Amino acid sequence: MQGSRVREIGGTRRRARYCWAVNGEHEALIRRVLGTNFLELKIEKIAVDEVPDQGTVTKLVLVEGDQRHEAEGKGVGVVDAMYAAVLERYAREYQSLSKLRLVAFKVAADVATKKAQAGVDAVGRVTLEVSNSEGKHFAFEDASRSVTASTAKVVIAMVQYFVNAERAFMTLHNARNDAAARGREDLVARYTAEMAEIVESTSYVDVIKKT
Repeated sequence: MQGSRVREIGGTRRRARYCWAVNGEHEALIRRVLGTNFLELKIEKIAVDEVPDQGTVTKLVLVEGDQRHEAEGKGVGVVDAMYAAVLERYAREYQSLSKLRLVAFKVAADVATKKAQAGVDAVGRVTLEVSNSEGKHFAFEDASRSVTASTAKVVIAMVQYFVNAERAFMTLHNARNDAAARGREDLVARYTAEMAEIVESTSYVDVIKKT
């Protein structure tokens, strides 16, 4: 996978900010805030059942620490079905996920990596781009010889990033309230600054209202 990098795309009336968010922007802060509560997601198994022109069903076995969970989704294709599967599992608890919008899905073959003469075994680079409620674009990228596996990995990477960002924001929000109640203005200032960094990932207004 590519490392973190952030770039801005100019030349349009409204500039779109892009973050290559695998190991995303602010992840060091998020990991520090969450500690052992940082959610690490892995994919153990992928099953795809597709009937052309009718729809796709995907079943994912996800590993969260020492626990395994199944997620199933339906859609018009593999990407749509996987997206639906993970949102069905996580969006109800983490409201910021429901604010995301799919911007682009891209697959590019690196023909130079082919092993067979036909070249169909070449490494494919999959990129998933989403935008948050503030219009900021995030790109999640993975490369492997299986487009299906890389598609699942970028969808999971997206969910992991935004779930942890929301968890970290709420941890800081609660810590700031506690610091304010104890009259610790130094900590209030620190937590407020850290919240301002994380809030770039998306808006947490609805999340705060929920608490």
